[in-house]
Amino acid sequence: MTNAFHTVTVEGAAEAYVLSRGKARFLSIAQAIRAIRTLMPACKATDHELEEMLAAACIVHHVPVAFDVAPAHSTATRLHS
Repeated sequence: MTNAFHTVTVEGAAEAYVLSRGKARFLSIAQAIRAIRTLMPACKATDHELEEMLAAACIVHHVPVAFDVAPAHSTATRLHS
């Protein structure tokens, strides 16, 4: 029996997350980034890069998106760390 493991890319994880939320009212960018960082703790992409990947996937798959990530200079509590 052979076990095959597939490498998951950050782009693939972003697209899979978007596709998994297709029936939701909208996709929360903050929650998506937190989920990707949980799945891939060694991810070197910045939050801004992840936000762009997620937004692009949302556009391609017609998933409404909420840009709810606090700006880096904001003193507000972020939804992810």
